[in-house]
Amino acid sequence: MSEVEADVLGAPYTAETIILPDDDEGPVVATLVHLPSVGQSRRAVLHVHGFADYFFQTEYAEWWAARGYDFYALDLRKYGRSLLPHQTANYVEDLRDYFPEIDAAWLRITERDEHDRVVITAHSTGGLTVPLWADQRRDQHRSGTLVGIVLNSPWFDMQGAWWMRTIGTSVLKQVGARNPKRVIPRTVNGLYARSLHRDHDGEFDFDLAWKPMESQPVYAGWLRAVRNGHARLHGGLEVGCPSLVLSSSRSAMPLEMSDDVHRSDIVLDVNQIRRWAPNLGRHVTSIAIEDARHDVVLSLPEVREQVYAEMDRWLTAYVD
Repeated sequence: MSEVEADVLGAPYTAETIILPDDDEGPVVATLVHLPSVGQSRRAVLHVHGFADYFFQTEYAEWWAARGYDFYALDLRKYGRSLLPHQTANYVEDLRDYFPEIDAAWLRITERDEHDRVVITAHSTGGLTVPLWADQRRDQHRSGTLVGIVLNSPWFDMQGAWWMRTIGTSVLKQVGARNPKRVIPRTVNGLYARSLHRDHDGEFDFDLAWKPMESQPVYAGWLRAVRNGHARLHGGLEVGCPSLVLSSSRSAMPLEMSDDVHRSDIVLDVNQIRRWAPNLGRHVTSIAIEDARHDVVLSLPEVREQVYAEMDRWLTAYVD
């Protein structure tokens, strides 16, 4: 049984708890957030967040709703609204572990709520998971219900030194198989979250327990799952519909709050995003947004206007 209640974002947002099979840590749930469209619609959008994240981007949801799409956002297992006290936050050992909640959300949107044209959007790590799901499920979408995919700074490869993508990945996979809950040491300066949150240097309000300033631990088993996902993408996918890949025009690695923090991707290497975007399938549009942040829809106001303009053009040309 699932339960629908008022969402933490307030009316008219609702949240539906999706009960999933237990895993080795115990009970598992996902959460489907819903914002109705302006007027009745057979069109919908399903959004999937990234790592150490959850859905709070209300301006994004309202843009879709104003365009005539019922908006749904999925907080995956062990993230945000779906994180239970006994669970290891953000943790899975295979990105395909997320497929059951995407399947469940898809069925609610297409069968129960009777939408026959659906766009899936995703950010960062979600932008890797969603294409893997679409590729594996494409035979189920021959009816044409999945009409487009929009990826916002998808994580398509391991950033950093070349050896992390070669020797480092081989070592990581061995460690991840033997000791999956081993924490991978890393330094997170918190600049990205600070640039976003309204109590610091940004304009957005989000729960710092669900999206912490200094991110959350990265485990060997989870990173192994991501690298396996990268390998599947690099081998070539076919998601079966037009895809739009949005990213910043440049990456930076600032050590203190500066204009670079606000006007570049300080999380991922945008060159890798553009390199691997064609591997999604036969119909891919890749656009670099000048001065965009890692989450392009959380960029500075004038940059967000450009993001939405590009999305509008793409939807008009290939989807609507």
